[in-house]
Amino acid sequence: MRIRIICVGRMKDGPEREMVNDYLKRADRTGRSLGVRSVEEIEVDAGGGKSREADRILAKTGPSRIIRLDERGKAQTSIQLSNKMGQWRDNGEDIAFIIGGADGLAPELAQKAQDSLSFGVLTWPHKLVRVMIAEQIYRALSIEAGSPYHRE
Repeated sequence: MRIRIICVGRMKDGPEREMVNDYLKRADRTGRSLGVRSVEEIEVDAGGGKSREADRILAKTGPSRIIRLDERGKAQTSIQLSNKMGQWRDNGEDIAFIIGGADGLAPELAQKAQDSLSFGVLTWPHKLVRVMIAEQIYRALSIEAGSPYHRE
């Protein structure tokens, strides 16, 4: 299984970039013990409208289960996400978490997504969404690995 976070736009150096990199490094290390080949972030260029951004995103997803991050998506607990990710891995699926640009995702890309995930009904800055999904991927893998990182 490969886990990708595919984002529209480039994140500059700063505290958010450091946090994303840290969580991705942790997730990659934890995931390898669970049979995850890689955990990575892929940035695609913004601009040209939602349809062109969608084309750039789809060019990077490969044959993956697409999960769009959207405030209208389904809210899940970390344990539920961990269980789903384990099922997808066991089914041999790669997964791609998609973060759209400032104007959201094109309808054709939203329709291609097999799942959607919400971090609540609030609108979050893209930088923070990247940090939150990177952390949740690490948390989900840690739960499956039996690490004490997640507490209930």
